[in-house]
Amino acid sequence: MTALPSPARHPDRRAFMERCATLGLGSTLFPGVLWARVQAGAEITPATVAAAEEVAGLTFDEAERALIVERLKGQKEQIEALHKVPLANTVAPALVFNPLPVGFRPVAPGAQRRPAQATRAPLRAVPGDDDLAFLSLAELAALVRTRKVTSTRLTELYLSRLERFDPTLQAVVTLTDKRARRQASAADQEIARGRYRGPLHGIPWGAKDLLAVKGYPTTWGAAPYKAQMLDEDATVVKRLDEAGAVLVAKLSLGELAMGDVWFGGTTKNPWKTDQGSSGSSAGPASAAAAGLVGFAIGSETLGSISSPSTRCGVTGLRPTFGRVPRTGAMALSWSMDKLGPICRTAEDCALVLGTILGPDGLDRTVIPAAYDWSSARSPRALRVGYVKAAFERDEKDYPNKPFDLAALDVVRRVTGELIPVELPDLPYGAMRIILTAEAAAAFDDLTRSGRDAELKRQDVDAWPNSFRVARFIPAADYINANRLRTLAIERWAALMKTVDVIVAPTNSTQLLATNLTGHPAVIVPSGFRADGTPVSITFLGGLFEEAKALTVAHAYQRATEWHTRRPKL
Repeated sequence: MTALPSPARHPDRRAFMERCATLGLGSTLFPGVLWARVQAGAEITPATVAAAEEVAGLTFDEAERALIVERLKGQKEQIEALHKVPLANTVAPALVFNPLPVGFRPVAPGAQRRPAQATRAPLRAVPGDDDLAFLSLAELAALVRTRKVTSTRLTELYLSRLERFDPTLQAVVTLTDKRARRQASAADQEIARGRYRGPLHGIPWGAKDLLAVKGYPTTWGAAPYKAQMLDEDATVVKRLDEAGAVLVAKLSLGELAMGDVWFGGTTKNPWKTDQGSSGSSAGPASAAAAGLVGFAIGSETLGSISSPSTRCGVTGLRPTFGRVPRTGAMALSWSMDKLGPICRTAEDCALVLGTILGPDGLDRTVIPAAYDWSSARSPRALRVGYVKAAFERDEKDYPNKPFDLAALDVVRRVTGELIPVELPDLPYGAMRIILTAEAAAAFDDLTRSGRDAELKRQDVDAWPNSFRVARFIPAADYINANRLRTLAIERWAALMKTVDVIVAPTNSTQLLATNLTGHPAVIVPSGFRADGTPVSITFLGGLFEEAKALTVAHAYQRATEWHTRRPKL
């Protein structure tokens, strides 16, 4: 095999670079060289192969290149045939990711799913609107159930606040005011007749705008889709409708579920409005923190509930992968996307999860499993671990260390002895190509059509560039990354046999690792910096054991007051 010249000196470099945008070509002989789109009629030559070798990190001789060319000509036709078949974002791959380790069997749900129940006693007096807007979902539910506050009053209050504060926060994509008023009126009439559906009945909420709602645009936060109308309600929306919840707004997300920049602007952090709210569940976190909704639904693929919940000082729950159906939600990564609640308390998240979980017969990744939440459960009955090495990092590289150690002390006080644990040592960063490859596939047409130029962010880390770079991920390496993921699943399963819940810094190795393995996380505010911005701590649970992580988070919040603070807008 011979050495290759550098790309700058390659005789066919310009032709190769012009093609390096979108099309992946690979074979058993030439594993995973991912090229750009080869335009109709363009010739594949040994020189083209030689240029592509440099990207793949391979070297072939002239005879081998000649054989590769013959094979690639036929493969090019296969790829072109694939491109002729329109694939909507709703079409999932035939391969379904399963987060369950060998031998793991989720506890089967009962014949009937038990409705989530709020356990707090009703308030004795109804507060004024400014205080009412910031009550927890459980407290609001008590007022609505006892008819001290009507759903209509709450709905008008939140619609008013959405209109008042959104010019500053830029958290709203579409107000669903007509729909909301109809739902609130219906809820009030039902409750007056004695039909109370449960703790979400009559409570206004906001949906991240990757959830389809019939009759309203579903924009995915991106200019190419801002007029998109999907003639369906997402399963989560249907379930919340059935629970009597009132949808007041479709809330912003960073473009195609990245960050807090969307076609309407940058969603702001209510605690510091010159700062973005982080993302991609930017609007749900900002709106929940600012008292614009009773609760919200967000999504996480890699930090999209954790990060904005931290930035905005609210409580987020990322459920187990396969817990909540994603039917009617934008797909970014079929093997990593998860829907979950963003609320003011862990108990609120528990109540919402109890309503939206379980198979719908459409999302093939959803696994039936029991869910047993009770706020009366004692955290002292649980084995609680902490990631010792993560908390012992040097404060120079770990500015939140004082906050996290203080949070750890509170957890120790409410749960008893903490067990030091070590996370499985694996190259989690290398597995990020799973997300990149799947996201590029989900938006293949956007890249090949050139409409990715319409996205606001065009920097090196933004989606347009990530989608293009993904065309150079070898198919073999995507498969091998998932094989490595299997090792991660097995080693995390072994770890979770030693403890029930793990306490960890939010921004640490656990975030990527558990998004890959599918484990649930509860993110709660745990303090405020000198500039008034929040910090958080994270509680991890075993697969389908959200209730245990929520139990420890709930105990932590009963012992602290960080979650009760509210921004001054």
